[in-house]
Amino acid sequence: MLKITDRISIEDWEITEQFIRAGGPGGQNVNKVSSAVELRFEAERSPNLPDPVKRRLRRIAGRRWTKEGAVVLQVSEERSQARNREIARERLAELIRKATETPKRRIPTKVSKNQKRKRVEAKKKRGEVKALRGSVDLE
Repeated sequence: MLKITDRISIEDWEITEQFIRAGGPGGQNVNKVSSAVELRFEAERSPNLPDPVKRRLRRIAGRRWTKEGAVVLQVSEERSQARNREIARERLAELIRKATETPKRRIPTKVSKNQKRKRVEAKKKRGEVKALRGSVDLE
């Protein structure tokens, strides 16, 4: 069981882990050992996540969200399979924690009448300065 917050925890049956061979440096070892992990969390079918959290998670996950409604994370940073597994679980927990935070509602503000008046006055003054730049009569 993976504990996310006080109220939300994910059961082991909701997460599937598949170990695959990682690319990159590692010498001959890299061709033999499946140290990279692909973690798959069935978010859409999860009974432990409330609907608003699922919606936010879908937006946050982006390309990691599949058509079936699962979050897929791939980690191949370490040479150790166990460490990659830990990192993948930590990242999933962090994603879900971000999704639990409700965004603040934006309160629209208005420009005060005094600010509008000042802006118009500044424009008029600037226009007068530019008007004085015209051609000079030599009379």
